[in-house]
Amino acid sequence: MTAVLLIAALIVLFGLVSGRLRGTPITAPIFFVAAGLAMGATGIGAIDEAADHEAIRVLAEATLVLVLFTDAARINLAVLRREYSLPLRLLGIGLPVMILLGTGVALLLFNEFTVWQAALLAAILAPTDAALGAAVVSDEQVPVRIRQTLNVESGLNDGIALPVVLVLVALAGQSAQGTTTDWAQFAAAQVGWGVLAGIAIGAGGGWLLQRASSAGWVTSTYQRLAVVGLAAATYAGAEYVGGNGFIAAFMAGLAFGTVARRECRHVDDFASREGELLTIITFTVFAAVVAGDQLGEVEWRAFALAMASLLLVRPLAVAIALAGSGLRLESVLFLGWFGPRGLASILFALLVVEQAGIANAATILLVATTTVMLSVLAHGLSAAPWARAFGARASQLDAGAPEHLGMGEHHLPSRHRWNIHAQQPGNLQR
Repeated sequence: MTAVLLIAALIVLFGLVSGRLRGTPITAPIFFVAAGLAMGATGIGAIDEAADHEAIRVLAEATLVLVLFTDAARINLAVLRREYSLPLRLLGIGLPVMILLGTGVALLLFNEFTVWQAALLAAILAPTDAALGAAVVSDEQVPVRIRQTLNVESGLNDGIALPVVLVLVALAGQSAQGTTTDWAQFAAAQVGWGVLAGIAIGAGGGWLLQRASSAGWVTSTYQRLAVVGLAAATYAGAEYVGGNGFIAAFMAGLAFGTVARRECRHVDDFASREGELLTIITFTVFAAVVAGDQLGEVEWRAFALAMASLLLVRPLAVAIALAGSGLRLESVLFLGWFGPRGLASILFALLVVEQAGIANAATILLVATTTVMLSVLAHGLSAAPWARAFGARASQLDAGAPEHLGMGEHHLPSRHRWNIHAQQPGNLQR
């Protein structure tokens, strides 16, 4: 009960001063992660490590289900195919290259890793969370094309990376449990049934909700609650038939957004309020229960890999993906740097730790934790200053420059989580 009281008080406290802190180095991620570290075993001990591991697992899984569903539901697939060449480059080229480069760096630093374990860690560190650099995606001085590229990428890459993570979990654990064929069949069932269950439940539920709403049968309150219930039903339904609930949640969001486009405003309502609250609590509890203990064990190899992931692996992968796009060097560097590691990396790492039979799982969690903590600090401190400077320089470019071409502010997955201190431009909303 003490932990609940403290977390609630922290949310109220930050809310009271959020306007005063706007534009300062004290961002919401830095504040709540620091508070979590202070409340954990390495601080005042308000959150007991042993007692709260199950709670953080349930909280983390619920948050991931809702994040995957809401991010996917807000994607307009027709607009994405027509106008968003830069995020498609980052997802189709940059993401695989990032995993390949990350695998190589992990193998160089950790000779005890197998190829599959190194690839698993690289896949865990590949997804980004643009909300950790909220000033970048909310600063209207930054060209729309650059902001929306980061938004779309972060909204999609966790869902795309998830099947890769699951397959690599199976391959990394095969030596301890079952044959390669057994694990391949298991992974195929997880992905296949997850996709089918997600599409069926998301499309069916979206169609029913839209029909009921059109007939005037649904109140605004229950329109929002129905979206949450649909995400939960998708997860449970997929697990029941042998699929993966997280993949199902992402596919259900895509199907829901395609079938019930009008209802997606309620997805935005949830993501910008309850979703942000869940993420704040998840980060705070993660910092208290996991990060505090893990950071005391950081060795030079874990720190080096975390730094390489932020400073080398992603920037190089982004540069390769954007070759020939015509963007200026600073724009490529800007997109390469602002790929913060956040919620998805944390939750994927926790999923790995839960799996029996994966050697070096503790090391994988340690590196992921170190990377996320460094990212919270580095991207939080650099977001506002570089966004202002980059936006000022970009405003001097010709109107025909690639930074300004081919994209309007459409209805995209804009992660409002953590954006407590940043102004929300109205034209980013649905």
